Amino acid sequence: MPKERPLASRILNLAVFILLETAALLMLSNNNALQKLWISRLSHGFMAKTWGTSQAIGNYFHLKRQNDELALENEHLKSVLRGYELAAKESDPSLKPVLGGDGFKYIPATIIKSGTSSQHNYLILDKGRDDGVVENSGIITSKGVIGIVDAVSKHYSFAISFLNKELNISARIDSSGAVGPLAWDGLRTDEGVLREIPLQFKYNPGDTIYTSGYSAIFPPDIPLGVAGEAKVINGATNEIRVKLFQDHSALKYVTIIENTRIKEIEEIENSDNQNKGEKK
Repeated sequence: MPKERPLASRILNLAVFILLETAALLMLSNNNALQKLWISRLSHGFMAKTWGTSQAIGNYFHLKRQNDELALENEHLKSVLRGYELAAKESDPSLKPVLGGDGFKYIPATIIKSGTSSQHNYLILDKGRDDGVVENSGIITSKGVIGIVDAVSKHYSFAISFLNKELNISARIDSSGAVGPLAWDGLRTDEGVLREIPLQFKYNPGDTIYTSGYSAIFPPDIPLGVAGEAKVINGATNEIRVKLFQDHSALKYVTIIENTRIKEIEEIENSDNQNKGEKK
């Protein structure tokens, strides 16, 4: 049985082989221009591929952080744009929203915890009292209404999600102007039901549904979804299924909105109720 060569001998042989191969390549590159060009291209190609691979690996590990930063910045820019849109409406009395133009304050936020597995789901956001968040603020994205802030701590907010059977949003059918409460259907994270639409208001499947503006929490004209099939309830109203623009199962970045004039609205409502009571 032949004896196995010592490890040191094998390493030495390998080193000599590499040295001789390197010397041969150097001789070829120095003595022939075409061979020199071919070797140079091969070397550069190898280095480029190695650099590209290492760069791709580095980019991959930084991708999530970059995506998070871009998404949050995008939500912030959409909030600023929304403020400008409302300010433009304020300048034209014929377009002025019911609840006061640019009286809404916008705060970008990130969802850090959410529930989507029950009939009474919730959200926890990374902005709180120190960031200017107050209770009863709305939560939106460019694709719809997400929920309402229910409680606020120093650094966090607890919100009732749109995916909660107890939450209704005042919504409007764009084509007819009919208004009714929009609620989650309790089944899918991207579908809702628009109720109490009188039969005399006609609509077409595919009509866009917006926030109505008849709420002190949400500004008007936030796109919510498109109308689908309907069924008649008690022979008096339509109940319309709505395909939501925002799929609530794929949601991270949102905007908290506060109507800074809500107290004034509540005061005038309370005053009107008191006056009616006194007249009686």
